[in-house]
Amino acid sequence: MPATPHIEKHFTAGDTVRDVVIGMSDGLTVPFALAAGLSGAISAAHVVITAGLAEVAAGSIAMGLGGYLAARSDAEHYASELAREEREIVEVPDAEAAEVAEVFRTFGLSPEETDHVVGALRTRPVAWRDFMMRFELGLEAPVPRRALTSALTIAGAYAIGGMVPLAPYFFASNVREGLAVSAGVTMAALFVFGFVKAHFTGAPPVRGALQTVFIGALAAGAAFLIARAVS
Repeated sequence: MPATPHIEKHFTAGDTVRDVVIGMSDGLTVPFALAAGLSGAISAAHVVITAGLAEVAAGSIAMGLGGYLAARSDAEHYASELAREEREIVEVPDAEAAEVAEVFRTFGLSPEETDHVVGALRTRPVAWRDFMMRFELGLEAPVPRRALTSALTIAGAYAIGGMVPLAPYFFASNVREGLAVSAGVTMAALFVFGFVKAHFTGAPPVRGALQTVFIGALAAGAAFLIARAVS
């Protein structure tokens, strides 16, 4: 009887999910807190909408630029370390070989086994370099165009998330009604977002959803109370 093939299912879109989480979490929370704060101080819905749209635009640009610069920094750091490892393999090969041996010893290999593997790596400079990058420094080669993709993903997720708490104000007859609907819609969106995020990251989904709702409610409540107290 043929053996059933073993198929491993691993989640491999970690960078994209991370960018969506960064953008969406701030997009849902910050404009909601701003709208709630303004609703506690003014009665003109169009002011809340204008300020909210301005914040979403500015926040999307700022978050996207931050993601771009972070990804570029990671790529530059990787390139710098790659060049250093290549140089050290040529200039101080014995020291690099000792570092490789130390890595293998942490996995429980005997000195004889370690010497055999290290000797094999020394004949393959590219594999040796890549081994040092991954297992000594813990660095993975950056994905091409990662910086631009990260920036667009974060900015887009922020804009989509930011429109959720603002949308009710376009249709509400007054600010208080807009705030009530916005709070309900945003809390539901935060719950769903927190649930999905926890599911992808392996955390308990319900706990993740409730934590996300709590953070959003806390930010909005603080903004609302401060605005009411100041006004």
